[in-house]
Amino acid sequence: MYDIIIIGAGPAGMTAAIYARRAEKSVLVLEARSYGGQIVSTPEIENYPAAPHISGFDFATKVYEQAVELGAEFRFERVTGITDGSVKTVTTSGGSYEGRAVIIATGSECRRLGLPGEDKLAGRGISYCATCDGGFFRKKDVAVVGGGNTALEDALYLSGLARTVYVIHRRDSFRGDGATAARLRSKDNVKLVLNSRVTALEYGDRLTGIEVTDNDGGVSSIPLDGLFIAVGRTPENAPFAGLIELDGAGYVSASENCRTSVPGIFAAGDNRTKEVRQLVTAAADGAVAAGEAIKYLEGSGF
Repeated sequence: MYDIIIIGAGPAGMTAAIYARRAEKSVLVLEARSYGGQIVSTPEIENYPAAPHISGFDFATKVYEQAVELGAEFRFERVTGITDGSVKTVTTSGGSYEGRAVIIATGSECRRLGLPGEDKLAGRGISYCATCDGGFFRKKDVAVVGGGNTALEDALYLSGLARTVYVIHRRDSFRGDGATAARLRSKDNVKLVLNSRVTALEYGDRLTGIEVTDNDGGVSSIPLDGLFIAVGRTPENAPFAGLIELDGAGYVSASENCRTSVPGIFAAGDNRTKEVRQLVTAAADGAVAAGEAIKYLEGSGF
């Protein structure tokens, strides 16, 4: 039996492992794929304190090695469910494990357009995070795809960096906040491409442009240096839907103390309800969740 089982080996989960091990708790980290989460596909991290100009893979490897050196155990198995009780049982593709507390840090996946070349171009002109990668496109031409608040906020942010920002949305009006949309419309370097969708990517080694098709079937080409895709995210919480409370979008309902609706089960990182989803906030969640799990184990504040 472990003191704490952590589901997910992204920045939140691995940070939780570091904090828990420093408190001398036994820790098992379960991960379906490889350590690091989405950050491993980032060519260069610019916005994490004291770690400039490091690749996402190198950053994740350093965090993983630190957790292992402290004594955290890692198993690469897909979690299929949790059974609650004074001892929690976590079932996986390879078996089952018992723990006194569980931290769910499974993250969320950015929705993709599903176009040929999209995966290849991630980090080569295509990004799913404007605040992470916008700095690479100063004085360049970019586009944002989407019509919700994230897309509008991304476009506003990029309008202060890029030469031109195209906003491509399949409808004639935005789903996002009206005031934000009005601010966006007032920007001289923002061009709205409504009633349209991206239907092809143009590229060599990097993205060079996009093909856009309007609702009447008209096709046009827009030369671009960068494409920011903001069409939503999918939290990876399906195995826990019948146990802990999720919000309407499928995120774990957990406040800043990372406590879920079930005592002894905590959520950290991009899979929980929160305003900002960044590398630094995921790491912060990991620290908080580990601290709360330790309090739970020691009977303090519960």
